[in-house]
Amino acid sequence: MLARIWYSEKVRSWLTQALLLAAVFGLLSWLVGNTAANLAARGIRVGYDFLWRPSRFPISESVIPYSPTDTFFWAFVVGIANTLFVSILAIVLSTIFGLFVGLARRSRNPLGAGVTGAYITAVRNTPLIVQLLFWYALATTALPPPRSAWSPIGGTFISLRGVFLPRLELDGNVWSFVLLALVIVGTSAAALLLSRRSKIRLSAPHAVLAAIAALAAAALACGIGISVSVPELRGFGFNGGFRLSPEFTALIIGFVVYTSAFIGEIVRGGIEAVSMGQWEAGRALGLSERQTLAKVVIPQALRIIIPPLTTQYLSTVKNTTLALAVGYPELGLIVGTVINQTGQAIESIVIMLAVFLSISLAVSLFMNWYNRKVALVQR
Repeated sequence: MLARIWYSEKVRSWLTQALLLAAVFGLLSWLVGNTAANLAARGIRVGYDFLWRPSRFPISESVIPYSPTDTFFWAFVVGIANTLFVSILAIVLSTIFGLFVGLARRSRNPLGAGVTGAYITAVRNTPLIVQLLFWYALATTALPPPRSAWSPIGGTFISLRGVFLPRLELDGNVWSFVLLALVIVGTSAAALLLSRRSKIRLSAPHAVLAAIAALAAAALACGIGISVSVPELRGFGFNGGFRLSPEFTALIIGFVVYTSAFIGEIVRGGIEAVSMGQWEAGRALGLSERQTLAKVVIPQALRIIIPPLTTQYLSTVKNTTLALAVGYPELGLIVGTVINQTGQAIESIVIMLAVFLSISLAVSLFMNWYNRKVALVQR
């Protein structure tokens, strides 16, 4: 009986996996115990109690409010917010620009195809960190001083101090309005999803109009007023408006230029993978080339584009750690500062690893879900 069980391939497979899993856990336990013993022998504190101590170091710019009197925990939150903001903005802009690059690369216009081909070849064969340093040097040396700032559009100024834009300012009970807006948007989205599974049909335009009306009513109830703050030159700099620092500007331009070259090739390859018969079918239906591309070819190319595009998005998220080369305070730079202030290197690195792992898994789950939505269904 035992021999029969042992010679079962399924039993041997499960037993082998259990032994490997036990070996991995044993190795991890030994590493953790050995590390803790060595740190204790050297008098190095271990733990996360440092998170609640005041940070006492400045952060040059942040998406959310921060002051040096805040805790190390809040400093990590600020770094995560900056990383997410840069990642999302770079992914959205790179996708839009990369789509145009991919379409121009396969166009019949020799000038457009040649220029985009040279652009893709040059950008893809140059390290990203070199490009970031190039754009940062350009932003801090080639632009004019504030008194001679460029103003391509009224109320917009470009100088060595950064890019200054008009800013909308809200007056009144802003936080209550934000909470109400989140509730209204969430309710509208849930109503649309539920209507698809019930007999009551709710059209998207009607849902959007109802949400806008509810947002307007919430704004009136919270006493929300809107004003525009325009940057003005005073002394040696600009006051008012919204400022994009040279570090942030160089970072976003570098990411968009670099990532869009890869996305352009992904888009071009996906479109060319669709058979020519689909183009001929679109022409036979009386569709123009643009309509055939938008309504016939791209929907079929998405199932080829999405998997490599997911990999590119993940690379963009992880490449945000290179922002420290231009001095933008993303999570990696803040982690380095925290380590210098506290000496809690292992704990800080573990937090950084957990954050990037969570972001990468979230991106992968979303893109895999979208990939299943656009995949061909075999019937």
